[in-house]
Amino acid sequence: MTIKNVGVIGCGLMGAGIAQVCAQSGYKTVVREVNEELLKKGLGRIDGFLAKSVEKDKMTAEQKAATMANLSGTIKLADLNNCDLIIEAAVENIELKKELFAELDPLCSAAAIFASNTSSLTITEMAAVTKRGDRFVGLHFFNPVPLMKLVEVVRTIATSPQTFDTAFAFAKSLGKDPITCKDNSGFVVNLLLVPYLLDAIRAVENKVASIEDIDKGMMLGCGHPMGPLTLLDFVGIDTTYFIAEIMFKEYRDAKYAPPPLLRKMMLAGYHGKKSGKGFYDYSGEKPKVMDLGI
Repeated sequence: MTIKNVGVIGCGLMGAGIAQVCAQSGYKTVVREVNEELLKKGLGRIDGFLAKSVEKDKMTAEQKAATMANLSGTIKLADLNNCDLIIEAAVENIELKKELFAELDPLCSAAAIFASNTSSLTITEMAAVTKRGDRFVGLHFFNPVPLMKLVEVVRTIATSPQTFDTAFAFAKSLGKDPITCKDNSGFVVNLLLVPYLLDAIRAVENKVASIEDIDKGMMLGCGHPMGPLTLLDFVGIDTTYFIAEIMFKEYRDAKYAPPPLLRKMMLAGYHGKKSGKGFYDYSGEKPKVMDLGI
């Protein structure tokens, strides 16, 4: 089928990015949030990102205007009923996602494709609450969405070849470089990345080296653009904890078990860069290593 109208559920960091790239690629895009305040904040984030792109000569004022003209917001789930593709980017809570899709299913055309941007939950469980298991996929974008090229396109055992091909082509039409994944928790990237990040936390706990030296070692020794502890702050300590919990529950493998330090930081509100504190303190001009009492 041809995708013309796209719906996005959630206008947070990920949802706003997804809505932006869809609108920027010429799709009529409607993004839904739970209230007007969050919707206004999300749409403002998109407008601000585009304005900076114009300032940096990465796009013209006309291209910005065309993108914003393709974009609309709503707080009503029913306003997505005319969409050919709906991408869910709500919080990483399986029950909430299932409720959303169960409510959305009877509102939409039988031909509409549903997709989730989940990074760790299985697509099949979400698809099971709808009557369109064959038209359900995963479309996992990466943060920041406008800049990151990768999209994991996830096929369940019930996803039809036509649905998968349409979703894969759609990701390409956004200027992304998609890869094919089966429906296992964590897909490809998090399946490999999460144990690496958790091992870095265990190295801190076991005093293998300092926070700075662990980061420096992986950057200079493996050519990584940032160290694992800096990356954890960027991804979010709380986000990583919840993803690790989901994956440990799925696989029952110790390599996915959240280390005690991760849980303590999450409970203390040390959520990384977004909260101002994580493995580093971001309150000054330059990040400084946090004293975590280890």
